[in-house]
Amino acid sequence: MKIENNTVVAVNYLLSRKDTGEKIEQTSKEHPFVFIFGTGGLLEDFESNLLNKKAGDTFDFFIDHKCGYGVRDEQHVVMIPVESFYREDGKFDSENVKVGITLPMVDNEGNRLYGNVLEITTEYVKMDFNHPLAGQDLHFTGEVLDVRVATPDELAHGHVHGEHGHHH
Repeated sequence: MKIENNTVVAVNYLLSRKDTGEKIEQTSKEHPFVFIFGTGGLLEDFESNLLNKKAGDTFDFFIDHKCGYGVRDEQHVVMIPVESFYREDGKFDSENVKVGITLPMVDNEGNRLYGNVLEITTEYVKMDFNHPLAGQDLHFTGEVLDVRVATPDELAHGHVHGEHGHHH
């Protein structure tokens, strides 16, 4: 069976940075990436490079950052007053707010964002709200392990059930 819309696809892949070859993420045959193809939840170029492949086919492709996670925007690096990170006792939350940690935040409209803590001073916490892969060209290599038709339940719920998928 070929990969097309509404098929459940299992792939084993290595994702690395195109420029340096640095490994970003890797799955395994025992723990593959399993998803419903064509539901809009993945990078469009990722899916277009897998379209019509079948179990046993390999892949090796690049995704330009503009088609991946976008261009890095320095306006998404912000200084937040340190007081925003005080605990109820009025002291800075040094247990949870540390350089290198990604924190869930909420913007003025109530949208959930994730920001990486870059720097902490006595006046502000500098955070980067760019996607961690923004500005990076991506290189995917791997193999299609399995392709099958998605069940009506999987399509209704929007995710894979069963082995390697979601369990209710």
